[in-house]
Amino acid sequence: MSTIARPFGLLLMWLYEFTANYGLAIILFGLIVKLVLLPFQVKSKKSMMRTQRFQPQLQELQKKYGSDQERYNQEVQKFYREHNVKPFAGCIWTLIPFPILIALYQAIRYPLTIMMGVDASLLEEGGAIAVKLSEMGFTTELSAAYQQIAQSQFITKNFSAFADLSDKLRQVDFTFLGLDLGSQPHWNFFLNTDWSNPAVWGEALALFLMPVLAAVITWLSSKMANASNPNNNNSDDPSAGAMKGMTTFMPIMTLVIGFMMPAALCLYWIVSMGLGVIQDWILNRQLRKSMAAEEAEYKAQIAEKEAKLEAKRRETERLRAENATVQNKSTSKAKVQKLQKDAQKAKAEEWERQHAPEGESKNVNPSRVGSRPYARGRNYDPDRY
Repeated sequence: MSTIARPFGLLLMWLYEFTANYGLAIILFGLIVKLVLLPFQVKSKKSMMRTQRFQPQLQELQKKYGSDQERYNQEVQKFYREHNVKPFAGCIWTLIPFPILIALYQAIRYPLTIMMGVDASLLEEGGAIAVKLSEMGFTTELSAAYQQIAQSQFITKNFSAFADLSDKLRQVDFTFLGLDLGSQPHWNFFLNTDWSNPAVWGEALALFLMPVLAAVITWLSSKMANASNPNNNNSDDPSAGAMKGMTTFMPIMTLVIGFMMPAALCLYWIVSMGLGVIQDWILNRQLRKSMAAEEAEYKAQIAEKEAKLEAKRRETERLRAENATVQNKSTSKAKVQKLQKDAQKAKAEEWERQHAPEGESKNVNPSRVGSRPYARGRNYDPDRY
């Protein structure tokens, strides 16, 4: 995972050196990720809206073939092919932000090795940096998972003592608007906070509110996604219940994870989801127009197709009434032979009616000569000329 996270760590380090502000670097990181993923998000949104648009037709197929699951699946796939719908395309692109979130988590968790690119051996037991930290009495209350954050903060405060140990070491200030983004929010901060010191409880309260704000924005994003899908109000649609369940589950999961990780990750989540809400609002407005035009074009095509079928049906009925049905290129060979046989039979019957003596009925074939029924040809007509 460190190999995948390294490019994201380099980008975060470059943004920090460019802005000299850790929080602003994370905000710009979230903005860059959103801009890079925007074309894919647009494609995903279009695919999802197109799938939602055809839900009534899919429900009709469900009613028609629901008892035969195999036939139903075949008809659904056929419907998707005919209408160029890719139902899973939207899901694929929505999963992309999660690997990025994990990679950023690695960069935040390991600022020395992932962000700065310091050789990991220098931090292991016996390594130059590890020895120096021990000599200077470095200790931390953070768990081993976040030890590099505390080490980086200690090195920043005593940079002159560590500068010669690695040319990749950098001074990184983890504070943003007075908050230590390297620290972890606590849900029970009010039980062990010095309420006599506003600076102490103010920072603790602000850190506590970050996961809460992230959860609220996640809930708002889910509500907007549900509102953009009218089928979610359909109690018969099983996907509607799943979407409503996600609206509750995702904010709770965000809240729990927010109290388990550094505040820097909460800040990224707030920025990412906040930009996502704005993006969805804009895309919904723009894509609804294009979807409406697409819907009108689709209905026009259906109406034109139905009009052609109706005209063809009426023409066929007219020809049948006149006994003048004709064959076309798509007529099967068996049907052509049957039409020829029926025409010949009708011709023979007509000849018999014209030439049989009055009061008699003879089954005479005009092309027959002796025992050969088609001696003069199958299409022989004595009255042709």
